[in-house]
Amino acid sequence: MKQFSWVVLFSLLTSAAFSQSSFLDFQRTYPRVAQAVRFKEDTLRKQFQAQGLQWPAKQIYIRSFKYDGQLEVWVRGNNSEQFKLFKTYRVCAMAGALGPKRFEGDYQVPEGFYYINQFNPKSTYHLSLGLNYPNASDRILSDTQKPGGDIYIHGSCVTVGCIPIQDAYIEELYILAASAKNNGQDYIPVHIFPIRFSNSKSAEYLAKAAKDDPDLQKFSVKLKEVYDFFEKEKKLPLISITKTGEYLVVN
Repeated sequence: MKQFSWVVLFSLLTSAAFSQSSFLDFQRTYPRVAQAVRFKEDTLRKQFQAQGLQWPAKQIYIRSFKYDGQLEVWVRGNNSEQFKLFKTYRVCAMAGALGPKRFEGDYQVPEGFYYINQFNPKSTYHLSLGLNYPNASDRILSDTQKPGGDIYIHGSCVTVGCIPIQDAYIEELYILAASAKNNGQDYIPVHIFPIRFSNSKSAEYLAKAAKDDPDLQKFSVKLKEVYDFFEKEKKLPLISITKTGEYLVVN
């Protein structure tokens, strides 16, 4: 009985220690993340303070614009607050053309509404954040056998369908995302748009690209609804997916 009790006690203590270990602590056990935190965290904190933002961010929202080559990070403290823009990063390479990803090997960056589903501290591309492509819409509209996958925001400035930013930037973004997850944000939204719809030159380019493609026109209109809602409210709308795979803005 004594031996059994010690085994049980050791198991309980181990479980308690594990539960008290935060997600960010775990990420810091990886050398690249530990180095990024060491060199970037203080700078990020000061940048937040300079903009009157609470550090660390409790919630973040990421949106990217393919044609404009930009990735934005928005932050807020809780569900009732509006998001505030923290920083815009330059996307340093792009594959494919405007329009959604529909099959493996098309080199397309997806377009649509996703979330971070993986933190990779040992990425081939420095650090990377995985996206849940294919999502429910993609599984309906994309190739049923080979829709593709392994879509990330990552470093190293190379891509065959991902969203690459410079290593120094992915370090910042990785810390921001890990900190938000550490603070309880399990769902970190990432919206990928073909263009920044408020940019007239970009809008002209999309109109030309979709001129003879009614499916692309219809798809882009649905994405713009979400873009417009956020621009007005600085909050995210509820988005559902119809049986035909179409995005539907609920509010």
